Amino acid sequence: MKIPMSWLSDYTDISGITPEAYNHAMTMTGSKVEGISNAGDKLVNVVVGKIVDITPHPDADKLVVCQINVGEKTLQIVTGAPNVKPGQTVPVALDGALLPDGTKIKTGKLRGVESAGMLCSHNELGFTDEDFPDAEYGILILDDSLPAGMDIRDVFNLNENIVEFEITSNRPDCLSVIGLARETAVTFGRPFTLPVPAVHGAGDDIHNYVKISVEDTVGCLRYCGKVVKNVKIGPSPKWMQDRLAACGIRSINNIVDITNYIMLEYGQPMHAFDLRDLEDATICVRRAKDGEMLTTLDDIERKLDDSMLMICDGKKPVGVAGVMGGQNSEIKEDTATVLFESATFGAALVRKTARKLGLRTESSARYEKGLDPQNTMPAIMRACELVEALGCGEVVDGVIDLRGAVDEPNVIPFDPAKINAFLGTDIDRAFMEDTLRALAFEVRSDAVVPPSFRKDVEGFADVAEEILRIYGYDKIPSTLMCGETAHSVKTPAQKLEEKVKALLCACGFNEIVTYSFTNPVLFDKLRLAADSPQRNAVTISNPLGEENSIMRTTALHSMLETLARNQNYKAPAAALYELATIYLPREGEALPEERKVVSLGLYGDCDFYDCKGVVETLFDGVSLSGARFLPDSENPTFHPGRCANICIGKKVIGVMGQIHPAVCKQYGLDKEIYAAEINMPDLLTYSKNSKTYKPLPKYPAVVRDLAILVDDGVLAADVEAIIKKKAKNLFAGLTLFDVYKGKQVPDGKKSMAYSVTLQSMEKTLTDAEVTQTVTEILSALEKELGAVLR
Repeated sequence: MKIPMSWLSDYTDISGITPEAYNHAMTMTGSKVEGISNAGDKLVNVVVGKIVDITPHPDADKLVVCQINVGEKTLQIVTGAPNVKPGQTVPVALDGALLPDGTKIKTGKLRGVESAGMLCSHNELGFTDEDFPDAEYGILILDDSLPAGMDIRDVFNLNENIVEFEITSNRPDCLSVIGLARETAVTFGRPFTLPVPAVHGAGDDIHNYVKISVEDTVGCLRYCGKVVKNVKIGPSPKWMQDRLAACGIRSINNIVDITNYIMLEYGQPMHAFDLRDLEDATICVRRAKDGEMLTTLDDIERKLDDSMLMICDGKKPVGVAGVMGGQNSEIKEDTATVLFESATFGAALVRKTARKLGLRTESSARYEKGLDPQNTMPAIMRACELVEALGCGEVVDGVIDLRGAVDEPNVIPFDPAKINAFLGTDIDRAFMEDTLRALAFEVRSDAVVPPSFRKDVEGFADVAEEILRIYGYDKIPSTLMCGETAHSVKTPAQKLEEKVKALLCACGFNEIVTYSFTNPVLFDKLRLAADSPQRNAVTISNPLGEENSIMRTTALHSMLETLARNQNYKAPAAALYELATIYLPREGEALPEERKVVSLGLYGDCDFYDCKGVVETLFDGVSLSGARFLPDSENPTFHPGRCANICIGKKVIGVMGQIHPAVCKQYGLDKEIYAAEINMPDLLTYSKNSKTYKPLPKYPAVVRDLAILVDDGVLAADVEAIIKKKAKNLFAGLTLFDVYKGKQVPDGKKSMAYSVTLQSMEKTLTDAEVTQTVTEILSALEKELGAVLR
């Protein structure tokens, strides 16, 4: 918000305060100053001049030579402006002048004739066509009453310091000159004066002119109306135009300017209706009907729905409550009777309406933050005071004031000792009470009541903050930390996550972090079936875009996108992992299950067994035993012959394998991609938290090689499980060192060669004991799998 510093002086004394000191002090007390600017700094050595005489240029048809009185002397200036005449008052840039666009003016010659400066247009002075809509083409013509030699900055009040504040959303009271003047007064310890508007009135009765009703008392907390008759529409006085312009608002006419002036001064948006355009001389605050149309003041026809609060007359909408008025009741040049509106509308309702209409205005920006219903009456009375002061109408006696529910005062306990203990300060009670009273708080013996415009002050900590920000954050004494350090203990899940990360880093993998928001097209890219449960995803109500409109149900999509990005960057190989969260909807519950998974992805000099080896290393590192890798040819995302479900018993805890070539093509991957996804909750359930010490064996091990013929469909895991089971406590290890299919092996069969290690912790095994164990193993293999020793 921008305001001129001189406007603050209407309410408090700012004399002797430099812009730099003001900037620092206000920022330190919570009203952050973005900057202080002065338009006059860019306009130097430009004065008012009177054209004494004009003669043609001797060598140029389109140039003239002007004699200009600039106060103490008369200068000769050559110009090509078509609108100059003797006797006119014009802006003159003297030798050495600086213009807003950076141009520097120097004495020189134009076609052989000396020119000691330049006559300026409004654009050259830094103004826009909107600032001077009636200006002629050429030089800006000034008021003849201005004295020659007067600094042009004084003419247009350009020496004003304009302060730009960054107001936080919890302080809507500071979106006003009065609010910031109060903060200024408290910050610098100066008195704050808020005059009560004085309206004399012209008799008559407002009820003879208009009827007002509020149907939606929840959306409209308060509605005040005043009528002004015998209105004279015209330009606002210069001082008002200058203040509005300094705040970035263009002057329109006196009535509209008054409503804008009040919005800036009081922070209370207002609207003025041409009373003759209100059907049945009625105002009704109600919800819109679906399909109703309204052309707003910006000349756009808007379709309304029943969620929007409207200002209506007896038949139609005439304004969007808290956002913008309608074109059908705007102030015109011949308006004779005006209805002023000052109201408080629900913050959430205004915000939703403005967003639906795509229409955010100065009014809606204030209403969205929550305004004070107690401010509506002083604001409308101040508007009527200005009407009388400017002589632009007669204020009809009476006011219509309709109010909804009134909030109870928020009484907060006040304990100075507790506040000092909380802040680590030693502020005396008198300072606390004086500060709170200056901020418009009601101070009682043991409690304080915030003013109605400070809804952000809710409890003890907020009161302490109000005192401290005025006292000064920089005055808090520095102290050493005290107290006992709490001993934090990591949960089993946190310990497991750390262990998983360490193990995968040790395997040469790099961690990635991806967004949980994702694109619905991932389901098709992963070739998921139409009825796949993974297609049932949580939809985001207000997504940034279609590509981020759902919560992911699998981390494979994010992993494949990252691998594709690495391949596009010409990385010859990549091994990545992520501890990702997936979101699985739960029937009958509003919130989904948030499940952690370990996602692995790699390409380069690797194959299926490298990926499987990493998974087995991970399981071994977290002390998870009994995992089996069972072939899965039905998973559409993976290669049908190179995919395995990872199982503990009958529980599937993950999947791994080579990504299907068709899926790789969808992601632009031209290499063999291997990936895995494992549920973290299952890792936590089946891993062991403790390790048992096992002494080194004292007795030698015996190794026996077994080559068996089995059917093609027999899994190595099934063979290994039988060997371990029959070897009992003598089992020390086994290795599959050969799988052979050839001429010596019948069709439909394969040869599997194992090296089995047997060892006893109690004695040296005899040949008989070893032979007996091997026999039992072979017998079990034959019985359960049809295996035959080669």
